[in-house]
Amino acid sequence: MRTVLMVAEKPSLAQSIAKILSKGNCTSRKGLNGACSVHEYPGSFQGQTVRFKMTSVCGHVMSLDFIGKYNNWDKVDPAELFSKATTEKKEANPKLNMVKFLQVEARGCDYVVLWLDCDKEGENICFEVLDAIQPVMNKGSVREQSVYRAKFSSITDTDIWNAMNRLGEPNRNEALAVDARQELDLRIGCAFTRFQTKYFQGKYGNLDSSLISFGPCQTPTLGFCVERHDKIQSFKPETYWILQAKVFRGKESPLTLDWNRLRVFDREVGQMFVNLAKTSRDAQVESVSKKEKAKQRPQALNTVEMLRVASSALGMGPQHTMQIAERLYIQGYISYPRTETTHYPEHFDLKGTLKQQTNNPMWAEEVKALLSTGLNQPRKGSDAGDHPPITPMRAASEGELGSEGWRLYDYITRHFIATVSQDCKYLQTTIDFNIGTEAFSCSGKTLISPGYTAVMPWQGIPLEEAMPVCERGDTFTLDEIKLVEKQTSPPDYLTEAELITLMEKHGIGTDASIPVHMNNICQRNYVTVENGRKLKPTNLGIVLVHGYYKTDAELVLPTIRSAVEKQLTLISLGKANHQQVLQHTLDIFKRKFHYFVDSIPSMDELMEVSFSPIAATGKPLSRCGKCHRFMKYIQAKPSRLHCSHCDETYSLPQNGAIKLYKELRCPLDDFELVLWTSGPRGKSYPLCPYCFSNPPFRDMKKGMGCNECTHPSCQHSLNSLGIGQCVECDSGVLVLDPTSGPKWRMACNTCNVVVHFFDHAHRVQVAQESCDACEASLVAVDFNKTRTPLPAGETQHTGCVFCDPVFQDLVELKHATMRHRGGGARRGGRGRGRGRRGNPKKPKDKMAALAAYFV
Repeated sequence: MRTVLMVAEKPSLAQSIAKILSKGNCTSRKGLNGACSVHEYPGSFQGQTVRFKMTSVCGHVMSLDFIGKYNNWDKVDPAELFSKATTEKKEANPKLNMVKFLQVEARGCDYVVLWLDCDKEGENICFEVLDAIQPVMNKGSVREQSVYRAKFSSITDTDIWNAMNRLGEPNRNEALAVDARQELDLRIGCAFTRFQTKYFQGKYGNLDSSLISFGPCQTPTLGFCVERHDKIQSFKPETYWILQAKVFRGKESPLTLDWNRLRVFDREVGQMFVNLAKTSRDAQVESVSKKEKAKQRPQALNTVEMLRVASSALGMGPQHTMQIAERLYIQGYISYPRTETTHYPEHFDLKGTLKQQTNNPMWAEEVKALLSTGLNQPRKGSDAGDHPPITPMRAASEGELGSEGWRLYDYITRHFIATVSQDCKYLQTTIDFNIGTEAFSCSGKTLISPGYTAVMPWQGIPLEEAMPVCERGDTFTLDEIKLVEKQTSPPDYLTEAELITLMEKHGIGTDASIPVHMNNICQRNYVTVENGRKLKPTNLGIVLVHGYYKTDAELVLPTIRSAVEKQLTLISLGKANHQQVLQHTLDIFKRKFHYFVDSIPSMDELMEVSFSPIAATGKPLSRCGKCHRFMKYIQAKPSRLHCSHCDETYSLPQNGAIKLYKELRCPLDDFELVLWTSGPRGKSYPLCPYCFSNPPFRDMKKGMGCNECTHPSCQHSLNSLGIGQCVECDSGVLVLDPTSGPKWRMACNTCNVVVHFFDHAHRVQVAQESCDACEASLVAVDFNKTRTPLPAGETQHTGCVFCDPVFQDLVELKHATMRHRGGGARRGGRGRGRGRRGNPKKPKDKMAALAAYFV
């Protein structure tokens, strides 16, 4: 029997598709990597009986990066990254070992059906999967097709079965367009980011951003925000005057009239018009017009419009909105949420989709009315050729989706119902008046038919007082007429919704990447999100954009990136050569980079006005091992130590607290040690500032503290304080935290495992001896007399934390609250070697079975 391997983009998606295609009769097992499941069932494929294996990846299998030697910021000239630096595809998440997992499952398979998300990124992942599995698949005949692509837009039985019955092939051109974008963003972004980060962080101490990053899309996005800020700052209010008139007739409510001249900017001219109008005590009706008007129903919903509404009406940031939308899609509640199309295809089952909403009390009445009277044909929108508009695919309740999921689903559903509803119709009545020589008017709206606003009431026609019944020649008494002084007001800061509109208009990013670029400028501390989802640039963001304008305005203007996006689109359509577009764009930015480097002093002139020199920043903390003067601790991101006498800066771990460590010194370089703590109940370890940036031993990397140092005799090193191999990860060692008493603990030097033990003991020390059973170092404990677990009169005991029966009940496994360490933190473990203590075995199962919980 032949085997068909099917691969989806996420584990939950694979489970849903397998359940539909197997009609609920599949067996499931965990895959080799533990993250992805494999669902198996028998079936029919291409007219033969086969065994199906449905599994998934977790997003991209591979990521593009420079080969190892080009990732060293200190040794590589950023200019080399444009052409000389070699790139390679690396596993996107090495811990998942996705390539090996795919190869294990693909070995011996005859066909592969790719169920990756149907967009350009999904197409790119198709070929990442194929590169991994094709070498191990069975080789069929030369003419036999073995690779198939499923195209679908929602996780419903109908759509999935249709996709299975209409299999195509993956699109190489779309995958190449993504490859080109990845390489451009990597080379351009890294070159500019490395150069300006090193240049400015080496000079200024209060920039408060871990990276002074540049991105071909990110930077124009920031440029839009700063451009609006500049308009606000340069705005000069101007005074103007309007005529305000009120008239009445009998006992009817007075009418406030609008002046047809709108406004004047000269007070004396305004007063002249007031005097002319006051020559009459009456207002005479010049004309009465009534016109039936319609407020058009919305076009079908695409990604950009969903992001705009979610930000302006629901208060959800773009990236958060996309996360919720993807979850709703995977669960089968909505269609694919990444689409540029606002036009339903001819075969789309609008009536069937609407019928699914008949039982929801929120809009059941409107839906039933539509089904009985007939659906209105949706407005014609644009067809981008990707996916149908975002549409609800099945009924749901708030209890199923949760608060935020329901709010987004509620809007998507109402929007869909509105697209097949009638337009909102109203009657607009306008009355024109003459007061003296001046013309005034007033108007009002009367609802005729709510149409689509029945389900989108926030867009409805507001209730207004009825306009008086009158005709030409009628007179009203003039109640008052006066000159009112007003001032022009500046624009407000851009909202997220307005920024999304600008990015779409200028071709910056795609429907999938717009939220990412917006999130990046916030994370880099270039912009803060204020009340009303308004984007206010920080001082750093403003200075950067002004600096780019001063050196090379095209770095921040949207024109170049917009042109690049058009070229990438041509690649995806097979109308442009991938390599030629890549080389041409890199040549342009390489020249711009060299000009930027030469012009950096003019940008620096702006920086020095806004930021303090690094030597004048921070507070004294620990002594330099070279000059023995105090170094200053700079807390602004990235936190670091700076010796103004030696003019040297030393990296530190990020996202934690730093303090002096007992005034102890490193035996290798005489620098005073500091203690890093991740949080109130997190892990902590001492480190030497010099060793942290300049690893002293061959088996150490940048970003290692004393708990990973392999010094053979230092009292602070791993060799002196290490106890045993971590109970959860393979590369970590549990190290005693000598500062943790009286609530003693040991923590893994790689992952976030923390083991609490010997509460209220006077002293805990790591002994020279090792446990015979598990080879962990023994621990000598001096217990408190009133809280000792030992027989009466005894307070001291030495034993193995994992095996000794006296210690067993005193050990508690937890997980520290840990964030990314940063500051040059290493990637991957240094192995299990423990120097003279040997290579400890994993502790016995009883330790691994301790109740673990997050704090």
